[in-house]
Amino acid sequence: MLRSWRTKLKLLLATVTLAILLSWLYLFVGSLEYGRFLLLPPCLGEQPSRDVEREALASRVRRVEEENQQLRLQLSQAQMEGSDGSPQWGTSAEDGDLPGGERSNRTACPKQRTVHKCELLHVAIVCAGHNASRDVVTLVKSILFHRKNPLHFHFITDSVAHQILQTLFQSWMVPSVHVSFYNADDLKAGTCPSLCPAPSHCVALQPEVSWIPNKHYSGIYGLMKLTLTKALPSNLSKVIVLDTDITFATDIAELWAVFGKFSEKQVIGLVENQSDWYLGNLWKNHKPWPALGRGFNTGVILLLLDRLRHLGWEQMWRLTAERELMSMLSTSLADQDIFNAVIKQDPSLVYRLPCFWNVQLSDHTRSEQCYTELSDLKVIHWNSPKKLRVKNKHVEFFRNLYLTFLEYDGNLLRRELFGCAGLPSPPRDQLQQALEELDEDDPCYDFRQQHLTQHRIHLFFLQYEFLAFPNPTDVTLVAQLSMDRLQMLEAICKHWAGPISLALYMSDAEAQQFLRYAQASEVLSARRNVAYHIVYKEGQFYPINLLRNVALANTQTPYVFLTDIDFLPMYGLYDYLRNSIQQLELPQRKAALIVPAFETLHYRLTFPKSKAELLSMLDMGSLYTFRYHVWPKGHAPTDYAKWRTATMPYRVAWQPDFEPYVVVRRDCPRYDQRFVGFGWNKVSHIMELDAQEYELLVLPNAFMIHMPHAPSFDISKFRLSAGYRGCLQTLREEFHQDLSRRYGAAALKYLTAERSL
Repeated sequence: MLRSWRTKLKLLLATVTLAILLSWLYLFVGSLEYGRFLLLPPCLGEQPSRDVEREALASRVRRVEEENQQLRLQLSQAQMEGSDGSPQWGTSAEDGDLPGGERSNRTACPKQRTVHKCELLHVAIVCAGHNASRDVVTLVKSILFHRKNPLHFHFITDSVAHQILQTLFQSWMVPSVHVSFYNADDLKAGTCPSLCPAPSHCVALQPEVSWIPNKHYSGIYGLMKLTLTKALPSNLSKVIVLDTDITFATDIAELWAVFGKFSEKQVIGLVENQSDWYLGNLWKNHKPWPALGRGFNTGVILLLLDRLRHLGWEQMWRLTAERELMSMLSTSLADQDIFNAVIKQDPSLVYRLPCFWNVQLSDHTRSEQCYTELSDLKVIHWNSPKKLRVKNKHVEFFRNLYLTFLEYDGNLLRRELFGCAGLPSPPRDQLQQALEELDEDDPCYDFRQQHLTQHRIHLFFLQYEFLAFPNPTDVTLVAQLSMDRLQMLEAICKHWAGPISLALYMSDAEAQQFLRYAQASEVLSARRNVAYHIVYKEGQFYPINLLRNVALANTQTPYVFLTDIDFLPMYGLYDYLRNSIQQLELPQRKAALIVPAFETLHYRLTFPKSKAELLSMLDMGSLYTFRYHVWPKGHAPTDYAKWRTATMPYRVAWQPDFEPYVVVRRDCPRYDQRFVGFGWNKVSHIMELDAQEYELLVLPNAFMIHMPHAPSFDISKFRLSAGYRGCLQTLREEFHQDLSRRYGAAALKYLTAERSL
């Protein structure tokens, strides 16, 4: 036995040496004008062009390098073999090896493994809920970072993930990336929602698998990969299927190229399971589903869809599942159990992927045997419920790789593919044209560029419970913030019990800091009616009105309270506003309810519990009417003197520079996004409300208090830069012109009033 082992080791060493020499020979001969042709197989043509020659040579060199890598892996494994000469676990079949050691028939012309740089690659992902929608972004970033090909992502989603991911990809605008959605919740036989690519693709997915009892935490969505032959377009022949907890460390085109290694019978590419689950020895009376040896992990799957459809895949897996459920009663690992049962029945269906295509980081796995060096890694799979806290010898490296993509600036992934037009992107092309039409000599160029900037938007970043039937008088607090105002969140949640919609302006790294902060906060983590929408940073100005519009557009209640993050509403304001909406019969009238604003200069404040307490503090000088010292025109029309004694709502008239905080219907005019940074962002909105003939009604028993903070960067620029103030004046004049075009002669009063000041 020992002699046999030594002989095998010598053969492997000799093979590695020969392979290295051959690879250098390819490179040397390839540098000669005709030498390349001599090394190409006859089936490539007798007189290939230089481009074809070069591409074929590069392909063969890459192929040799891959084989060298596999040989090194086998060498390291051979060195660890036992004295009986049995192979160590972890070796992977290559070039179409079958489980029983059989090899597929090979022709004189081996299948090409290279992928053309403009070939469209298809990736399918099942994604449901807020957390998975957040996780899948890191996966997508890792793919985009390495990719050199156009991509088409196919997402099978619930309604939550569909809304989140559709908005994210539309706002991301990555060149040569197309996205399709297949909503497992809403698709019904015979109907075709707008998210469905074509009528023939509208199938009911949930009923296909809802009959299968599943103990796995993924629930019904953990079974959806079984339906892909039916869910995906019938003209789609092959697809890579990924779990959301995958991280790529290489170009996904390398994995796509493996399709070329399938034999005629192989239809599914999988990596062997790296735990002992399917061996049935984890605990006493452990009875897993049937599997071939250790079984296979379905975190990474290569599917030849056309062949599967031809084989009758739907009937195949369904009959297998029905048979096994008679004794197993339920699945433990969702779709993975059923895939393995099918493969156990017919091993010829599977192509064994090398295990570095799915390095499984769950506890008690043998994943370390999938690589001899960390540079060998291709795909990392965080398939333990512990995720980043999993035990592994090299977990620190894996964790850092994952965190790199987690916090990576997604804006940098908008790069065009070199030498490949890819897929058309009309919205991006229109935006690019608008940017090119800007005059760079315009003193206000930076403002106009910021207005046209397309920000990535991730809606509902944290868990949010949607309202099935909102109360007709319900109201949502709407605000926006950046990282430096994060400390206000807990206080606002304590003052306002109702729904909240917040737009947060952050970088990718800051968004993760916020996530950790919110999850660690007892106050924030206990709330499920606070919607956090991340608008990712880009440009030099704070896009305040874009943020307001994002938060406003994603409310559910009929009414919204438009405020700023540095204001604390009075205790009980939520209930008071709902009662006022009902008493004033707001559904039958067009009105904006004004909540009077006050401020304190003290960082520590005993918050008044009533109007009487507030008036007392106002008289003592511990509170002031908002901006009384620096900008009285902004809130003077509220008529604070009248408010002191008012017991009923009273109407006030619009005046120049009036910018109160109001409660309006959700379908109110949106904020004008040309105003970025500091200045005129609320004034313009109130002006448009007045132009649409909203009544301005001051509430007699409502108030809010502005808490002190350091001045923002944009207000500092406004105060210090004459050019900034000049551009703001230019934008105001342009806004007046647009208002006149929309509302005619009625809007002339605003320009006249401004000029009279």
